[in-house]
Amino acid sequence: QLQLVESGGGLVQPGGSLRLSCAASGFTLGGYAIGWFRQAPGKEREGVSCISSSGGSTNYADSVKGRFTISRDNAKNTVYLQMHSLKPEDTAVYYCAAVLACRATMSSPSFTSWGQGTQVTVSS
Repeated sequence: QLQLVESGGGLVQPGGSLRLSCAASGFTLGGYAIGWFRQAPGKEREGVSCISSSGGSTNYADSVKGRFTISRDNAKNTVYLQMHSLKPEDTAVYYCAAVLACRATMSSPSFTSWGQGTQVTVSS
């Protein structure tokens, strides 16, 4: 069974950085594109970034372009989301999920094997 586990969240001050990890168990991550989503209280889930199975193609939501970087290490079966210049509005639970291929629009129903999420709180 495909299972993804997120880690790396925490409390950080505005302007700070965090690196989230999305580790796969039970399957080889290399065969899937992986997306990062986030959901803040009272808001809909938002697609943040997606990386192709090879890592050669990535896309980002406008709200995080230039601040977040998605990457993957298929040998470690892990996808990362490096977040810099964090803002209070980045506060949310961050999830990773698998899809066959990234699309320009990240549609949640297209993704599977959702992890349990990791909380990111940006506050002074």
